[in-house]
Amino acid sequence: MKEGKTFEAAYERLEQILEKMNAEQVSLDEALALYEEADILIGTCQKKLSEAEQKIEILLKNRDGSVRVNEKELPQTEDFVSSNESILHE
Repeated sequence: MKEGKTFEAAYERLEQILEKMNAEQVSLDEALALYEEADILIGTCQKKLSEAEQKIEILLKNRDGSVRVNEKELPQTEDFVSSNESILHE
């Protein structure tokens, strides 16, 4: 697998591996190689999802549902905190 593979490409390859292992008789050596590749791809997908989660920003809204704006009239945001992080900080 090349470095910098997109989430979509990694996920698509995982689907291909799953289809191949479910549809065909594969040798033990090939099954092990596919399993190892899938393990790397799963790690890539998890890393990409984690990075995306960290970049997500939540738009702050007023009580009436309108988006709050800052002094530059841009939507006001705050950093995303996952439910796991908020539990750890309490």
